[in-house]
Amino acid sequence: MSTAPTTTPRLSTATSPVGALLHHRTLGPAGTGIVHLGLGNFHRAHQAVYTAAALAREGGPWGVLGVAGRSADVADALRAQDLRYTVAEVSPAGLRCTIPAVHTGALVAAREPESVQRALAAPGTRVISLTVTEHGYTYSPRTGGLHLDHPGVRADLRGNRTAPRTTLGRIVRALQERADGHGSPVTVLSCDNLVGNGDHTRRLIEEFVAHLPESEGAPLRAWIAAGNVTFPNTMVDRIVPATTDAERTAVAEALGVRDDVPVPAEPFTMWVLEDRFAASRPAWEAGGALFTEDVEPYELLKVRLLNGTHSLIAYLGALAGCDTIPQSTAHPFVTEAARAVLLGEYLPSLTVPDDVDLDAYVDQLFTRWANSALGHRTRQVGSDGSVKLRQRVPDPALLHLRAGRLPHHLALTVAAYLCCLAPPAGFDPGEHAAAMTDPARERLAALRARATDGPSFAAAVLDDGLLGNALPEHPAFATRTGEFIDLLRTHGPRAAASEAARS
Repeated sequence: MSTAPTTTPRLSTATSPVGALLHHRTLGPAGTGIVHLGLGNFHRAHQAVYTAAALAREGGPWGVLGVAGRSADVADALRAQDLRYTVAEVSPAGLRCTIPAVHTGALVAAREPESVQRALAAPGTRVISLTVTEHGYTYSPRTGGLHLDHPGVRADLRGNRTAPRTTLGRIVRALQERADGHGSPVTVLSCDNLVGNGDHTRRLIEEFVAHLPESEGAPLRAWIAAGNVTFPNTMVDRIVPATTDAERTAVAEALGVRDDVPVPAEPFTMWVLEDRFAASRPAWEAGGALFTEDVEPYELLKVRLLNGTHSLIAYLGALAGCDTIPQSTAHPFVTEAARAVLLGEYLPSLTVPDDVDLDAYVDQLFTRWANSALGHRTRQVGSDGSVKLRQRVPDPALLHLRAGRLPHHLALTVAAYLCCLAPPAGFDPGEHAAAMTDPARERLAALRARATDGPSFAAAVLDDGLLGNALPEHPAFATRTGEFIDLLRTHGPRAAASEAARS
């Protein structure tokens, strides 16, 4: 995995450069206060860094037990490195390496399910946090409710208490153990890009509990309703690409140690949370986290202006042959389309928080997207669009449609996504689009095969509920999306973006 010379010492407790450590407290398993589901790069460059800042300020039992779902690569590498890893902040100005050193363990749920359940149910666990991506919540994109046909959900509902297969199953079974045993309260903290992520998680948990046998479900419902479990909404923001050998080499050169699992990240980071915790919490404000009574304005600012625009950049860029987001924004037609969708179609759909300077925020977004040193890949940003776009496109599109306006750049976003994931016959979207992953790819391909042209394909996709149930009431949106599909197929992304700009 590593490209560092074999003579370079491996990162460990003993070899960690003191100047790179974000705190200097000794942590052990007994100091675990957080169990985090999703041991990927985002968690390790975001929540873990804020937790390190909290520990540096005031200490406390806030060690993090990280839990990977199925892949053991990161967990095993962390174990071999005494649970140490490097966050490599990358910008054109240079490289800054820090070591959070907050993890007290690294488990793999598929390999060690009983250990995971014991940790989730332990009285010392005050926070169960999650970064499992949108589709990790096993909900139906069509209904927004629990995906009852999912094989893992079905298995977990049948009584799989010691080795649940899904994130929701693991949490619910742990809550059962807590309610039946010591009764200690706990906070379930979603840190994924879902609008109202805490409310969404609570609804899914409650729906899961409602499908349990009444003898199990009734006491658990009562325990949750009594305030023993809270689900704060949060907004998280940091661009964190996948790790490559370039980061491994750069860290080895900068710190003089070999780190098999460093995490590249941009310097910018933001975290906004509702301060609704059932038990105590770390002093995350020490790292700059903002606590507020209303997260939604910040969520919409991020999900629409950043994430929604990011999607358009990724799909147009991939169709133009771009491997990275900075390569994409280097094309003026991509940047112009991004500004148009952000300012003209997303911005009117939200209220900017009073403490946000909109002009500075927008300028900062384009600076972040142009960070060529970071090299965020279009295939990573464009993956799982069937879940992401449902969170980003429908409400702004409906706002404009109901006001008699056709949101051309939102239609272009959907068209570019469909051309990447289910390209028309004879159309090659390129290697970067082909590398995007999406749970709906097969379903989209089947709809594409039955369509006669772009508009019929777009109408079939919208009728299928990909973007909710309201957009099919506005056939003009499907028609415009389909026209862009045909234009992308015949003349490419530059021509499609030019047509959207003229509209």
